[in-house]
Amino acid sequence: MITLARGPRRQHNPGVDTTQMLAEAVREARAGLASGGIPIGAALFGPDGDLWGSGHNRRVQDGDPSVHGETSAFRNAGRRRSYRGTTMVTTLSPCWYCSGLVRQFGISRVVIGEARTFTGGHGWLAEHGVEVVLLDDAECVGLMTDFIAAHPELWHEDIGED
Repeated sequence: MITLARGPRRQHNPGVDTTQMLAEAVREARAGLASGGIPIGAALFGPDGDLWGSGHNRRVQDGDPSVHGETSAFRNAGRRRSYRGTTMVTTLSPCWYCSGLVRQFGISRVVIGEARTFTGGHGWLAEHGVEVVLLDDAECVGLMTDFIAAHPELWHEDIGED
């Protein structure tokens, strides 16, 4: 596990087990894959570690390029007064779009399953005070590696490459 933190840190509940949190995101990633989509899952946990919402990348299933794993989890969490002190857990390093969501709403911590297959904006998040925990989880790496090998065209569409 690698923890990146630069700049001022925001408060979160350090007693919540990241392995259990990641399991929810992996469950979502597997559900996305089973329904014909890209296996990226995410979950948003409140300051006390309670699950607020989870979701998976639904770009293929919904025909909507804005439904990433993190945005799906965020939407499923519903409207809240504040997102400070919360933790976004994602199976893959968040892209710039999802990194912007984290910053926009003041999510304090991002736990990432893996960043080998894609390195998004997690360095930028750390530079701006978001605690970033990179787990380098073998299951998350395997999900993405297998998917990219089987569906390279869909993967390149998802990350905005021609």
